[in-house]
Amino acid sequence: MNPETNPRTNKLNVKPFITFAVVAVIAVIIGFNGFATVQYGNVGLYKTFGKLNDNILAPGIHMKIPFIQTIIQVNTQVTKAETDTSASSKDLQPVSTHVAVNYSVNKAAAYNLMNNVGGSFDSIIVGPAIQEIVKEVTARYPAEDLIAKRDVVAGEVREHLTTRLAKYDLIVNDINIVNFKFSDAFNQSIEAKQVAQQQALKAENDLKRVQIEAKQKVAQAQAEAESLKLKKLEVTPELVQLKQIEVQEKALEKWDGKLPSVTGGATPFIDLGSLSAGK
Repeated sequence: MNPETNPRTNKLNVKPFITFAVVAVIAVIIGFNGFATVQYGNVGLYKTFGKLNDNILAPGIHMKIPFIQTIIQVNTQVTKAETDTSASSKDLQPVSTHVAVNYSVNKAAAYNLMNNVGGSFDSIIVGPAIQEIVKEVTARYPAEDLIAKRDVVAGEVREHLTTRLAKYDLIVNDINIVNFKFSDAFNQSIEAKQVAQQQALKAENDLKRVQIEAKQKVAQAQAEAESLKLKKLEVTPELVQLKQIEVQEKALEKWDGKLPSVTGGATPFIDLGSLSAGK
């Protein structure tokens, strides 16, 4: 019988190939499990049998012990947390506040955060801290000041929140008070007050305009009186006599040398003596 066609011989020749294939597959699996990638915007931490290692891994490829170690990733990018808080103002007005907080994880202290708090720090630490601090700050201001001093209120909330979250190695990047919501009755009172202020401002402006116009009229009257006074000072006896002579000369120029035959009215008086003397 030809050995090449012997089934027993063929069976013995296949075994090494199967063994090699199995070893190769195992090696590939181990090889793939010996590396892990930390994505950008994250830092990594080794976890060996449930225990964290304080070695902080930068983004990139890192080696690990297959099937024994894993690498957990901690997001260090800026994250936004939004929440609605219901509280009362200093003057006991109910107010609902919508707050948006931008925060991030301190890269150097990621191990402390994950080891002490865990991956749910947003709901365990951040959310409750925002709620408590917003309520505390809101209670210090009357309702109208919450509207007029929104930036001041936001600054105070940020200051307290920064101090609170720093204990857990969290960084507050920014905070925005998106909206204050008050009761309908309070909104109506604010609207009525604004209307009253606008009407008062209009009345004040009208009064100022009337006062200015009155002052202008007084100034004009004073100027006219002063002008008339100056004109009166310019009239002297010599000026009056000169005007009389001018009138008589004009009348003489128009006279034809005849006296009126009928007198019944006023006849212009002509001083003939003065005319003769003038000749």
